[in-house]
Amino acid sequence: MPLRSMTGFARTDGVCGDAAWHWEVRTVNGRGLDIRLRLPPGLEALEAPAREACARKLARGSVSATLILEREGSVGTLRLNERALADVAAALQRAAAICPAAPPSLDGILALRGVMELVEPEESERETEARLNAMRNGLEVALDRVILERGREGARLLPVLESQIDEIAAIVAEAERSPTRTVEAIRARLAEQVARLLDAQPKLDEARLHQEAVLLATRADIAEELQRLRSHIVAAREHLAADAPVGRKLDFLSQELNREANTLCSKSNDTEITRMGLRLKAVIDQLREQVQNIE
Repeated sequence: MPLRSMTGFARTDGVCGDAAWHWEVRTVNGRGLDIRLRLPPGLEALEAPAREACARKLARGSVSATLILEREGSVGTLRLNERALADVAAALQRAAAICPAAPPSLDGILALRGVMELVEPEESERETEARLNAMRNGLEVALDRVILERGREGARLLPVLESQIDEIAAIVAEAERSPTRTVEAIRARLAEQVARLLDAQPKLDEARLHQEAVLLATRADIAEELQRLRSHIVAAREHLAADAPVGRKLDFLSQELNREANTLCSKSNDTEITRMGLRLKAVIDQLREQVQNIE
């Protein structure tokens, strides 16, 4: 499966009998799979299969699926609700007894809610099932189109992500080759720092001096951070080539890359390495921003 984003839109239209309908499906970024359905009254039977279809085809993202239904031709017949009319007439008689006034017109009475009812045309069970099947199939088509759109967006994102990962790898390689990481350079910095420490505390005992020297040497060594960064870079490239949704994994890796970059900056006691660490953090932040839209 190619890399896919979480952004997509599709619409499908259909007609079954006297019912015309269309689906609109939108998907955007989301931490998990959040499905929101908007269905016309009376079509609650579609909710469960619609959710199942979304969950089967999409692994992640905020999904909004809206079904709009329109009846073509006659939508029903008007029927007089005689019981409601009798209740209204009785209420008018009581009101006239309390407060005499001109009686209301018949059209005014008929305009009252409930007096006239719109009766939907009856349809057979077969007709109902045929319409529901057509709408379910329409949603499947809309979801397939959304997947295609997400795939196109993912194809546009892939070279961007690969370029950012390549840039991270280049900075890591530059840090590994840095002359400031040679034994001689580290020894010179340690000697300078120890001398500065002795100037500040001339009576520092040998045990304390040894502890401080070990701490300085440990902080000067960024080999472990560079090794973990290389490992994360290899994993990120493998995920980009994987045949499965990798958004969560890439998000986690970008966090790990950022953590190692932070450690590298905090351990650095050389301005060149610090500058590399800051460049690294800037590219990783750009990578994290793009990864947020990967399924």
